Amino acid sequence: MSGRPATIRCAVYTRKSTEHNLDLEFNSLHAQREACEAYIKSQIHEGWQLIPDTYDDGGISGGSLDRPDLQRLLSDIQAGRVDNVVVYKVDRLTRSLTDFSKLVELFDKHGVSFVSVTQAFNTTTSMGRLTLNVLLSFAQFEREVIGERVRDKIAASKRKGLFMGGNIPFGYINRDKKLVIVPQDAERVRWIFRRYLELGSIGLLLEEMNTLCIRTKVQTLSNGKNRGGVPYGKGALAHLLKNRCYVGEITHRGDIHAADHEPIIDRQTFDAAHASLAANAIVRKAKSKASDCLLTGLIFDSAGNRMTPSHSRKKGVRYRYYVSQAILQSRKNQAGQVFRVPAPDIEAAVERFVRNRCRDLQGDIRCLIEAQVRRITVRTDSITVEMAAIDGDPAPCDAQSPQIASLPWSKKSFRVEKGITRAPSVVQETCSTGAEAVLTGVARARRWVDQLTAGGNLAEIANQEAKSERQIRLLIPLAFLSPRAARNFVGGNGVAGNLATLAKSVVLMWPGVSPDISPCERELFVPCRA
Repeated sequence: MSGRPATIRCAVYTRKSTEHNLDLEFNSLHAQREACEAYIKSQIHEGWQLIPDTYDDGGISGGSLDRPDLQRLLSDIQAGRVDNVVVYKVDRLTRSLTDFSKLVELFDKHGVSFVSVTQAFNTTTSMGRLTLNVLLSFAQFEREVIGERVRDKIAASKRKGLFMGGNIPFGYINRDKKLVIVPQDAERVRWIFRRYLELGSIGLLLEEMNTLCIRTKVQTLSNGKNRGGVPYGKGALAHLLKNRCYVGEITHRGDIHAADHEPIIDRQTFDAAHASLAANAIVRKAKSKASDCLLTGLIFDSAGNRMTPSHSRKKGVRYRYYVSQAILQSRKNQAGQVFRVPAPDIEAAVERFVRNRCRDLQGDIRCLIEAQVRRITVRTDSITVEMAAIDGDPAPCDAQSPQIASLPWSKKSFRVEKGITRAPSVVQETCSTGAEAVLTGVARARRWVDQLTAGGNLAEIANQEAKSERQIRLLIPLAFLSPRAARNFVGGNGVAGNLATLAKSVVLMWPGVSPDISPCERELFVPCRA
């Protein structure tokens, strides 16, 4: 007994690399199947039986395993519905040695045999395996040579200015493999170039195009689906303005060749638009470099989304943030754990870490961060800093420092807590912190009064103190605190009622306040202590 099943279920697999002549009544796939079926009939005495399912991949290369019917065949093998795979030639199954080894491993795992009708070999012997590897090596070599010939043909055709397929530029249609101008669309292209030169900004041009409901070209794909008909984006509009097809040129691997189609834009207009785009790019880079946002391009949220600088203004005060692109693009469900962070807080934490690591307390922090930091990831309880290679550091750094560091950090609430958060356990606690807070507040308020009497205004004081005008207006009355009340605060006695509320208000408006007034300012309260 051979141990084989009485019936060997055979599946025929066929493939053709191109779609040429596939529409014929009898094509290459039919010829391959006919030969395989005839071979299976010749082995009927061995129990071979053709299964009714067909596995045909037409117009698909054998360079990879990403083929619909081949994947369906592999699924049936794993399900135990196939015992033998029959092909016309080995290269019909695959043209890659690596892929064939994967297929053989899968066949062996499920006890499936493999037969090539026109190539006789036995994979159970060493000579048979050598023969198979030689055949596959030549098949892979043939595929690579064909690819080289196709690439050489495309390069030679583009050097002659021929259109070799791909996306058709707006304003043209493909007629007999040649770009032909569409008058109405060409006039739209000329308008876009003209308005860009007049406005000098892609952003302003986009606003005008959206107002006029100008959309991208609608194209019908080979599968019948439509693509396009949507508002232009900055990238698409910039690509249109840079497209050399509009001046009768074609590019290939960085080289520019004269094309055989008619231009839509004259050379002077195109060069002016190209120069304007280049100048604006330089200005944007300069603005980005001069920006006070140190971590631009380096900071990401925990989901991998880039975080970009943003800001808001409230009563004349500018607040800076880093905001996740997922939020800016209305993809909140794809944002990380923390999607908006105060810029000064996280920049200060990274600056302290970089300076301590490089032992450089005086160097330019922007240069240090650019040289040292490769990526920053913000999480709910930490900041992960991925460092660049040590060798290229401009400052002497500790070679033992880790390449990835985790800094303790926690997100602060963007809203001030309202109401009673906790009851004070001892009134004296309010006295100690409130006394120093009011003492500092009185000194500052007296300075502000002097500035106002000298001709200053609240806006200047607010900018100087980095506070809003409302906070300055509420604290100025401290300048007129009576000597008796000031003496009670300094001595820690009599803090109750309205004075306790005043101390709490000062602490809330100046969180973390410290008695940083000078000895001269303390002398203002000497009469109060007498």
